[in-house]
Amino acid sequence: MNLQQDRHEEPEINLTSLIDVVFLLLIFFMVSTTFEQQALLHVDLPSATTARADQTPETVEFIVTEDARLFIDDEELTDTRAATVRAALAQQFRQTPDAALVVRADSNAPHGLVVRVLDSAAAENIHRVGIVATEEKDE
Repeated sequence: MNLQQDRHEEPEINLTSLIDVVFLLLIFFMVSTTFEQQALLHVDLPSATTARADQTPETVEFIVTEDARLFIDDEELTDTRAATVRAALAQQFRQTPDAALVVRADSNAPHGLVVRVLDSAAAENIHRVGIVATEEKDE
């Protein structure tokens, strides 16, 4: 007769392999991810023969879309009146007075809105103004 109780040891789960696999997956996704900044708004830029790819360190971006919507630094304006445009520009340039204004207008955007943005910038004494265009390809 056996009076001793059989000792059952708890099974061990080795997590080393699982952790290795998780780290390998993490590294794979980090390497395979593209770090390309995509614009939230699609704007079909016009082309120009004198377009350059200069980048100003501090810019305030003003976007005019094809369907006549206005955005200033990814925030949509409530309306397209000149007073609203001027107030938005004044507010942005109060925060960053040394910045340059970059107007990114769709090639099919209403011309009057682009002129309104440029006129409002002049009224707010913003002198560093640029218009974004793509480089024209020779065919």
